[in-house]
Amino acid sequence: MMRILALLLLVMTPVSSFAATLMVFGDSLSAGYQMRAEQSWPRLMEPMLNSDGLKLKVVNASISGDTTGNGLARLPKLLKQHSPDYVIIELGANDGLRGFPPATVEKNLTAIIDLIYNSGAEPMLMQIRIPPNYGKRYTSQFEAIYPKLSASFELPLLPFFLEEVILQDEWMMEDGLHPTAEAQPWIAQFMTEAITPFL
Repeated sequence: MMRILALLLLVMTPVSSFAATLMVFGDSLSAGYQMRAEQSWPRLMEPMLNSDGLKLKVVNASISGDTTGNGLARLPKLLKQHSPDYVIIELGANDGLRGFPPATVEKNLTAIIDLIYNSGAEPMLMQIRIPPNYGKRYTSQFEAIYPKLSASFELPLLPFFLEEVILQDEWMMEDGLHPTAEAQPWIAQFMTEAITPFL
């Protein structure tokens, strides 16, 4: 009798409840800076992924201004709250813009990756780049963190979408740092194509 009831519950449970959860964990580049939340690329990405039959719920856990240290501090609560199956890590730009030591950034990202793995989720790390005016030595050391961690943890290294967006003047805000609302659909498509092989 119990087995029959269990089968009935399984059949009656909506398919959507079995959807995996993808959490985008980043800063203003993902948070939808100076625009409505529903305009941000993570929100636009969910229907694109689901149209491919992937059944994914996308949670945007990005906060403008976050550093890797800020992210590390709030990550345990987010993992418990959302129980993601996949996490896109888009952090480090604010560390670089503030000239934080690359060793500190690497240490924080390492701890973030460890927490995600320990929660049972699969992390994906986005390459972050900073403007060249910080000097070749610092820029090289900073950008090298990401492929190093990708190789060390054997996790996907996602391309930095801003490298493509910044080539279109109408897609960048006047500050020269943040994508406009008009750029978000393109970013959503770009990111959908980048992560799909790893889902």
